[in-house]
Amino acid sequence: MEQKLKTGVAQFGSEIGDVDANIQLHLDWIARAREKNIEFLVMPELSLTGHHGCETLLDIAMRRTDPRLQRLAEAAGDMAVVVGFIEEGPAAQFYNSCAILKAGRIQFLHRKVNIPSYGKLEEGKHYASGRFVDICRMDKDWAAGLLICADLWNPALTHLAFLHGATFLVCPVSSGVEAVGADFDNPGGWALTMRFYAMMYGAPAIMANRTGTERDLTFWGGSRIIDAFGRELAVAGEGEELISADLDYDQVRRARHLLPTVRDSNIGLVQRETTRLLETLGIPELVRQDHT
Repeated sequence: MEQKLKTGVAQFGSEIGDVDANIQLHLDWIARAREKNIEFLVMPELSLTGHHGCETLLDIAMRRTDPRLQRLAEAAGDMAVVVGFIEEGPAAQFYNSCAILKAGRIQFLHRKVNIPSYGKLEEGKHYASGRFVDICRMDKDWAAGLLICADLWNPALTHLAFLHGATFLVCPVSSGVEAVGADFDNPGGWALTMRFYAMMYGAPAIMANRTGTERDLTFWGGSRIIDAFGRELAVAGEGEELISADLDYDQVRRARHLLPTVRDSNIGLVQRETTRLLETLGIPELVRQDHT
C-alpha cells in the first residue's frame, strides 16, 4: 500500500492591502506549481492582503462568496490551494481566515482561533476569534488539519485537529523576526515546533511563511515540509521560492504504528478534567454548555 501526495509551498511577500495585485501573484504561483505537478499548494497567512493589510480592513475584507476567490478556485482546478485573506463573516465580524480552494469552489475554511496580541502583534484589534477546529478530507487517506500561525502555539488546538482525524498538518504563518521580542528565536521556534508536531502525531507537516519586509517586521521565510518522522524534506531560504516534496501515506501508517499518540489519547479523561477545571475556576455556564 503506497499513496503519495505531492505538496508545495509558495513563499513570497504580498502587496500590503492590494488584493487585486495579490490575486495575480497567486495565479502566477499556481501556474508554477502546476508545472511541477503539485497537488496541494500552500500560500502564507494573509497571502491576499499582506500581514499589515488589516490597516485597511474595511476596504479589503472579502466574503467567502467574493468572485476573486472564485477566480482562484477555478484556476486551482484539480490542485488544492490554500490561500489566506481577511474574511467578512455574518454580522460584520472580521476574521483572519484561510481557505482550501479546489475544483472551482471553497472546499474548506478555517478562521484563526488563537489571536495574538503581544510583542508587535496586534491582531486582537482587528479580528474576531474563530470557534471551531476541524479537518478537510482530501481523499480516503489524506485529511488536512489546517491551523493558522499562532493556533499552533496552543497545543490543544493541534491535538484537536489530529483527534478529528488529520493525517497531515498545514500551517500558513506570517512570522517576523521581531514579532515577539529579541529574546525569542522565531525561526528556531518554528523549526522545532513543526518537527515536534510531525514526530509526536506521526503526520507530515507543512509550514508556509512570507518573505521580505513590511513596516517594522522582517519576514524570514524558512517555509518547510516535514515527513511523518519529523525529518525535513524541503526547507526554503529567505527569499521568494517554491519548494515541494512528496508525502507518503505508507510512512504515516508506519509512524503511527510505532508511536500511537492519536490512538492512546484519552478523550474521556481530557473531557472530565476540563469540566472539573471549569468548576474549580467557577465557570458553571461553560460546564452546562459542555453537557448540552
